[in-house]
Amino acid sequence: MTTKQVLTELQFDENLAVDFLQGFDVDLVGRSIGSFLNSGGGVVVCGVGDDGAVLGVSGAQGAAERAEEVLSGFIVPRVLFSVDVQEVDGLDVVVVEIPAGKDVPYAFKDGFYIREGEKAQRAGVETVRDMVRRHQIAPERWERRFSNADIREDLSKEEIRQVVDGSKRQGGAISEASKRLEELSVVKYGRVTNAGDVLFGKNVAQRYPQVRVRAAAFPTDKTGDEFRDIKSFEGPLGFVLHALENFIFQNTPTGATFASSSMARTGESLYPRLAIREGLVNALVHRDYSSFSGSVSVFVYPKRLEIVNSGGFPEGVTPAKMTKGHVSVLRNPDIAHVLYLRGLMEKLGRGGVLIQRECKSQGLPPPEWKEDSGKNVILTFRTPEVTPEVTPEVTPEVTPEVEKMLAVMDGEMSRKEIQEKLGLSDEKHFREFYQQVAISIGLIEMTIPDKPKSSLQKYRLTEKGRRTLSRERG
Repeated sequence: MTTKQVLTELQFDENLAVDFLQGFDVDLVGRSIGSFLNSGGGVVVCGVGDDGAVLGVSGAQGAAERAEEVLSGFIVPRVLFSVDVQEVDGLDVVVVEIPAGKDVPYAFKDGFYIREGEKAQRAGVETVRDMVRRHQIAPERWERRFSNADIREDLSKEEIRQVVDGSKRQGGAISEASKRLEELSVVKYGRVTNAGDVLFGKNVAQRYPQVRVRAAAFPTDKTGDEFRDIKSFEGPLGFVLHALENFIFQNTPTGATFASSSMARTGESLYPRLAIREGLVNALVHRDYSSFSGSVSVFVYPKRLEIVNSGGFPEGVTPAKMTKGHVSVLRNPDIAHVLYLRGLMEKLGRGGVLIQRECKSQGLPPPEWKEDSGKNVILTFRTPEVTPEVTPEVTPEVTPEVEKMLAVMDGEMSRKEIQEKLGLSDEKHFREFYQQVAISIGLIEMTIPDKPKSSLQKYRLTEKGRRTLSRERG
């Protein structure tokens, strides 16, 4: 194979900046990562020669896991890059995707590296000084500025636990997590940055109203004043992401299909879950948070779905490039890094490729990206030309929190009893992330609905909730 053929097989643009390494060597990979971070980003492919000969990497999966664990500790400042194993010509190769760095210069171990020609070379003293000067005069990006959020009162401890390993005790979560949050640049000198507020803030919309996300479902394929459903979401970014997913799948009919091995009819959403997740993550990560008039919006129509985010395409990215693997240009790399560590972000520069692949596998038309005159990026999913039979009731998609809540429900239970079963002590967090979400999608109901604040109030599963619990367990 030629190098161009290898890139095509890996679904990358053939003009991408690439380092081909015959094997997997931590030092060589680290130098390449550092050099790409200090330039415009790129890709390292281990197990392929400069001539395109596919050699493979022995124990590729183990090598990839070591790379992400070891290399992240050697690169300063800490930064997001992804490591993946893919098959080319029947052999496993290790692929490392590196975005264009925002905190130049980056060091690997005790040296700084740059691109000279097509290879990584150690940078001289004057080159490093020049990089430092350029970085010093660059304006500080919005996500690095300080928020007025109180680190102890305004952050969700439950959301922080999703990122910080070992934080088990409710009361001590913040103190135990502070060092890790500093490493991720979402806390500095004991103060929360805007990125930290967006990611973990329970009441972030009070400080930045533009973080609210609106979602609307229309009865026809035209935008109007009549809605089937309309909601506004705010809070920690992970919660907003799950809430948006739920809204989309609640308001999207399920197609009826028959498995080849069974006569039973199964329900499947018209839109593939992975593609929707990736589209939402891209919108939340790449949007312009600094604009008070900016926003993220989701519009569900009978025959299409639109995800809109403000800020336009990052420099160098076009609608055409979204259909091929490209160097990721992260507008908010700190926010992206945390979502990646949580497993909510699948790819860096190949999210568009993943979305296309998932749509094709489900028989949908290709997704479309465009930028309107207002500098909004619009991602559109369309239903099949012939809309499949739909089930009378939309099967709700539940968040992990609601799924846990359904699992502990036993007859009629008070709020306190449910919290104790879940091991939660934060009443506000329970209400926002568990109770209210489950009620809103019709999975649980009050025993005294006319008096929601009654001291005798209890909650029980609805028929829909019982069916959903049975489906989740199945």
